[in-house]
Parts: sequence; C-alpha cells; structure tokens
Amino acid sequence: MHDATPQDPALEARLVELEMRLSFQEQALSELSEALAEARMTGARNAELLRHLLDDLGRVRNALNADPADEPPPPHY
Repeated sequence: MHDATPQDPALEARLVELEMRLSFQEQALSELSEALAEARMTGARNAELLRHLLDDLGRVRNALNADPADEPPPPHY
C-alpha cells in the first residue's frame, strides 16, 4: 500500500486542483443565489405593478361602461 504524504507532488497537485474547483463552485453558487434573490424581488415588484394596472384597467372599463343616465348634464343645460 502506498502512503500518501504531503510531500507527494501528484497528491498535492490534485488537492490544489480540487480546492480551486471547490472555490469556483462556491463562488458560482453565491452568484446564483444573489441572482435568484434579485429575480424574486423583481418578480414581486412586477406582480405588484400588474395588480395596480389591473385595478386601473377595471376602473377604466367601469367608467366606459357606465350608464349615461348617471352622468350629470352638460353645463349648457
């Protein structure tokens, strides 16, 4: 059986490569987490904006479909 010692250059190189890969993976995960949080906040803002727009559209539709008899007479009458 071969003893793996810190002086083993192949093992040392492999450990360094794995540590670098892990570091890159951690950085990528952090960036993805930040992007997901930002996307969720944007989605929430867009949902709120859509609710306001739908409310406004409902008011406009109601105003357009209102009974003309409910309107006050023009000022010249």
